[in-house]
Amino acid sequence: MNELTSPVDGSQVLLSVNGGLMRGLKASDRMLAAGATYVRDAATAPRYRLWSVADNYPAMLRDDDGNGSSIALELWSLTPAGLLRIYRGEPPELSLGWVILEDGSRVLGVLGESAVVEGQREITEWGGWRAYTEREGIAG
Repeated sequence: MNELTSPVDGSQVLLSVNGGLMRGLKASDRMLAAGATYVRDAATAPRYRLWSVADNYPAMLRDDDGNGSSIALELWSLTPAGLLRIYRGEPPELSLGWVILEDGSRVLGVLGESAVVEGQREITEWGGWRAYTEREGIAG
């Protein structure tokens, strides 16, 4: 698999976000405060499922059993220090891991732990957090 990095010198990393850190949503100011720069909209390979955790934030998990879908996300460029700042502000049930994009490349992304989705509403069918929160009238 190809790994996306920007720029070549390694002073920046790409981070995929799929929840409130996305532009215009409730935690997007944290991305700017961390010095992040929006790169582009993207989507995962069709290997992920998404849950709403008490309608506060999403948890995305990889599903290699054929039940996954493509999930909308955004790619942001930031320094390693900015990445750490963002990660420290995330709920403890979320972690950083590799996310495979629709083109087969991979980037760091925010993923959920399987225990956090137990008893939560699966929202994979909406294709992303933004679409779900807009449809349900929830602050994203």
